[in-house]
Amino acid sequence: MATVDVKTTAGKSAGKADLDDQMFGIEPNVPVMHQVVTAQLAARRAGTHSTKTRAERRGGGAKPWRQKGTGRARQGSIRSPQWRGGGVAHGPKPRDYSQKTPKKMIRLALHSALSDRAADDKVIVVDGFGFDAPKTADAVKALDALGIDGRVLLVLTDEDANAALSFRNLQNVHVLPTGELNAYDVLVSDYVVFTKDALPTAPAPKAKKAPVVKRSAPQDAAPTETSADEAPAAAAASEEEE
Repeated sequence: MATVDVKTTAGKSAGKADLDDQMFGIEPNVPVMHQVVTAQLAARRAGTHSTKTRAERRGGGAKPWRQKGTGRARQGSIRSPQWRGGGVAHGPKPRDYSQKTPKKMIRLALHSALSDRAADDKVIVVDGFGFDAPKTADAVKALDALGIDGRVLLVLTDEDANAALSFRNLQNVHVLPTGELNAYDVLVSDYVVFTKDALPTAPAPKAKKAPVVKRSAPQDAAPTETSADEAPAAAAASEEEE
């Protein structure tokens, strides 16, 4: 299992932290990352674009001129696409751009992105920020002490409210809670910074349930068949016994 140095906000060492091999030590799957990021960006599109067809434009009900005899091309409406002020042919209409992506593929893309950043030593673990109050100046000092430049993805827990308020004003820092960590934000960032409490670990594999063996019910003795001629005699014998 790979390890990474845990640092303080002053840039000093505060021990070691283990990186889960399932999340930070796999071979990045580039095609899966591409497909997941494409689906994620497509889901952001509003899809509210709309153009009017010739049927939705006002006017144009009368034929501009007669069909023959004018020497000009035949026209049926001044709202046809070739006319100025006419409708748009094959223009965009409102649609949903979202794509269905399997959960296992989303998880693999995230693990691949984290593994790529860990392989380049771009994953930084901080012992904790511990800001007493939201202050952007303290956030800038912390980044300078850690030696981080470029675009930064900061992953925090819900308890780091002061740190989130301090870093969110910085243009090159994107703050995310642990539950919203995704492949796109990891890939567009130069560094990924975790607090020690926010460092993700892969869930333990579920134990397989033992197969249930179904026992067949004991077969009862086959009922004896009574012919049509014997049925009245059997009924009379049962009445005598009663």
